[in-house]
Amino acid sequence: MTALPIRDTSKLCIHTITTKPWTIETAIEKYAEAGVKGITVWREWTQGRDRKEIGQQIRSAGLEIVSYCRGGFFPASDASSRQAAIDDNRTMIDEAEAIGAPLIVLVCGAVPGQPLPESRKQIGDGIAAIAGHARSAEIKLAIEPLHPMYASDRSAINTMGQANDMCDFLADSHVGVAVDIYHLWWDPDLQKEISRCGTNRRLLAFHISDWLTPTKDLLNDRGLMGQGCINIPEIRGWVEAAGFEGFHEVEIFSNDWWKTDQDVFLAEIKQAYLAVS
Repeated sequence: MTALPIRDTSKLCIHTITTKPWTIETAIEKYAEAGVKGITVWREWTQGRDRKEIGQQIRSAGLEIVSYCRGGFFPASDASSRQAAIDDNRTMIDEAEAIGAPLIVLVCGAVPGQPLPESRKQIGDGIAAIAGHARSAEIKLAIEPLHPMYASDRSAINTMGQANDMCDFLADSHVGVAVDIYHLWWDPDLQKEISRCGTNRRLLAFHISDWLTPTKDLLNDRGLMGQGCINIPEIRGWVEAAGFEGFHEVEIFSNDWWKTDQDVFLAEIKQAYLAVS
């Protein structure tokens, strides 16, 4: 299934990391002026700030807070570091509650040299340890599978199937999955696993960008929608067929785009979203 073309920006959300040079105030102002309707706030943009006040600024500008990024990073080689990660994630839940975010995206973590099954066990234990706190705050947790190129040090959860299996293991209504097409477009089981996720009502977020060839940087060289090889409308069709009705979150890490005029970049994001996504 390929989705119908997008006609407006009513479901367009942008991550603050996408326009990295802007402060949170500038991002709020510029997104609202451009007709963007959603914002995902990265934690770094709230450090040392009154998060309740930031949340109010966002809502006053007519933007919806879609999610708060990014928790996780549970695995560690020693118990004290694993507990520190759990404690930090509990703090992040409090921060999300203060700002008014309904969802936290989890980049689950990995330890170089540690067997992946052990890292996955520690991820499951870590999420289980914070899930009750998330439920109390009425905040959901989205496991975000990352591309296998990050399996050694950023996340031992690398496919939708693994994320779904983790949700099965945790069996918690406040734990689901974030689908980021940059990380998952290559997966031959992607359509099936998106459907599985939707059937279990665990499809919590949808992130968009594009994969450039050649890729100059394994972290900071994502492209605008339509610049690369990902069939974005097809994957959006699968996500929508699975029952997802939420925002389409533009999450672009790009050294090249961050060097440019961010007003021009924002206009390019909007144009690409309407033309390609």
